[in-house]
Order: sequence, then C-alpha cells, then structure tokens
Amino acid sequence: MDSRKEWEKAEQTVPEPESWARQQEKELRERQVLETALRAGRILLGNGGEIFRVEETMQRICRHYGVHSVSAFVLSNGIFLSAGNGNEPYYSTVRHIPTWVTRLDRVTEVNQLSREIESRNYTLEEVGRRLDEIEGMPGRSRVAQILVAGIACACFSFLFGGNGGDMTADFLTGLILYTFLLYACGGLSKITGNVLCGGLITVCCIVFYHIGLGQNLRPLMMGAILPLVPGLTFTNGIRDLADGDYISGSVRMLDAVLVFMSLGAGAGAVFLAYHHLLGGVLL
Repeated sequence: MDSRKEWEKAEQTVPEPESWARQQEKELRERQVLETALRAGRILLGNGGEIFRVEETMQRICRHYGVHSVSAFVLSNGIFLSAGNGNEPYYSTVRHIPTWVTRLDRVTEVNQLSREIESRNYTLEEVGRRLDEIEGMPGRSRVAQILVAGIACACFSFLFGGNGGDMTADFLTGLILYTFLLYACGGLSKITGNVLCGGLITVCCIVFYHIGLGQNLRPLMMGAILPLVPGLTFTNGIRDLADGDYISGSVRMLDAVLVFMSLGAGAGAVFLAYHHLLGGVLL
C-alpha cells in the first residue's frame, strides 16, 4: 500500500508536457536576455567604458526584459554575471576582456541603445542586430590616424608656448611617431612599445632642434609626447576609485602609471645618451 501511494504521488508531481515546454521556453528566453546584456557589457568594457556604466547597462537590459534577479560584478578585464532565485532559473557566466581599446563611439552607441530599449520596446533580435552593427563599426583609417596625430602634436606644442617652427616640427614628429606605432609596435608589449616611442620622440625632437626647424626643445617634447599619455585610462581609474570600485580603479591607475614611466624611461635614456655623447643639455 505504501509503495502504491508513493507511486501515485510521484505521478501527480510529474509536470504536464505543455507546462514543461513553457518552462523550457521561458528559461531559453531568459538565457538570451542575459547573453544579450553580457554582450553589451563586453562591448562597453572593451572599448573604454567605466565600471559603473557597464553594470548599470547590463542591469537595465535584464530588468526591462523581465529578469529581476540579475547580479553583475565587473572588473577592469572581466565580467561576472549571475541570475536566479525561486522564480527564475539559475544562470552564471564569466567573460574575460584581455585588452582595452579606446573606441568611445561604440561606448556612446551602446549607451544610447540601452535607453532606446526602454522607450521603443526593441525585441531581443533587434537588440542583437544593433549590437552586431556597433561591433562592426569601422574605425578610422591608418592614414587618418597618422594625420590626426600630427595635428594633435602641433596643437599641443602651441598650447605649451611653441612657435610656428615648433609646431611644424611636432607635426612631423607626430606623423613619424604614429607611423612607427601602427606599423612597428603591433607585436610588442605595452611597456616595450612605450619605451621605444618615448625614445623615438626624443630623437626626432633633438634632430629637428639641431637643424633649426624647432627653436624650443621643451614645447617640442611636451607637444609630441602628450598624445601618448593615457588620459582616458587615468580618468576612468579615478572615477572607479570614487565609485568604490577599488580593484578596477587601482588596476587602471597602475596601467596609466606604467605608461608614464615607460615613456619617461625611453625619453630619459635618449637624453642621457645625448648629454654624455654629444654634450647636449638635459631638460
């Protein structure tokens, strides 16, 4: 009798095919929501977005599509996303973001998309297509990047008191620097590349100074080296520390400090050699 009652009770607890199919469909949709939110967060973090912006965007997307148990933990190079409670299935995943690229146009587009989702009621398929478009946004051509680098160096030289000759010298230095950066530093580590770039800038400035194209060595150096300073990383590190994200803020600040030190080491080595071998003055 006891075994028969247990068998009847087990039969009653078996879910009906329709409810089981609905449950499976619900779990699949919630997984798609979480994957979509994770993809948006990965684009933000990998292109220079702040930690709080990544977390806010993922939570905004999930809650709009009905997943309220989501919890996001974001570091400077990784995203941890989990969800689940008594009413929602459990889900967790981790994504590693190995490198940072400064593409604020992508950050702006994802940020705008997260707000349009609430106002225009996009479907998940439409959001996926928009994310495909954002990831496929073309960057500037190498020729344009080189030209803009030259213009930026010339403008910074003017801001630091350089004259027309100094600006022309820094324009040429910027062209040489970014050509070297794009075509010769691809397989090098960040520290090695920055040391070489710092040395190259110093060599170019010294050469232009000696041939008479540039008259003031200090604005020459400051204008040429400033475009390599990681201002976005340094600023985001400060914002992360202010928001309480101490791990990510410390990592970004350390990354910026390493760039500063690498550039200084490259420039300092060339100036020391210039001083001891040719008798040139130190800055």
